[in-house]
Amino acid sequence: MKIVSVLLRVTNLGAETPLDLSGTTNPATPEMDIIDLAGKGGPIMFVLLALSLLALFIFIQRWLVIRQAGKGDETFMSRIKDYIHDGKVESALNLCQSTESPTARMIGKGISRLGRPVSDILATVENAGNLEVAKLEKGFPIIATTASGAPMIGFLGTVTGMVRAFFNMANAGTNVDVQLLSSGIYEALVTTVDGLIVGIIALFAYNYLVSKVDSVVNQLETRTMDFMDLLNEPVN
Repeated sequence: MKIVSVLLRVTNLGAETPLDLSGTTNPATPEMDIIDLAGKGGPIMFVLLALSLLALFIFIQRWLVIRQAGKGDETFMSRIKDYIHDGKVESALNLCQSTESPTARMIGKGISRLGRPVSDILATVENAGNLEVAKLEKGFPIIATTASGAPMIGFLGTVTGMVRAFFNMANAGTNVDVQLLSSGIYEALVTTVDGLIVGIIALFAYNYLVSKVDSVVNQLETRTMDFMDLLNEPVN
């Protein structure tokens, strides 16, 4: 009975915790802490963090502006057409001034030049449209610079990290310790990875904003053609 009791105890113990027959205990694998790992990158990480935060702020701010600019009033041009046909130029101009959109500001510039040659009106509308597009693209160079510059800054951190590693190796002489070189190697690898991550995300963000601006530009060009066709319609 005692032997059976001992066997049952061993069986239950094995079910709860597996036995290690080798007689050795496996140490727990250390987990990688992302924050601690990023801290190993050195001063270059602060530069990458500042660039990423600045690019993120500009992206959100520009996205909101472009999104608002892309919301067009489907009845805007029809109301402008009715006002122009009825000879209510002031009403059409007031409608443009009260509507907060690039299309309204662009058409308003054209209406304010009514009575001049059509070529002058077209030039005025196109110039106004170019100014509106320039406003939408404000801050784009910073995102583009982040996309191209962040990987280069990360590579700079790689070079400085390797220099530190070899410097520590040279000062250690024959007593080279892996832990002594780890800080420089961490900096060399972490800054490269982070620089590529920031650069890739900024590149995708930049191209996304460019595509959204292109859609607004197409909308402005369509409204310009509608307005010029309106001016060239024969008066009944």
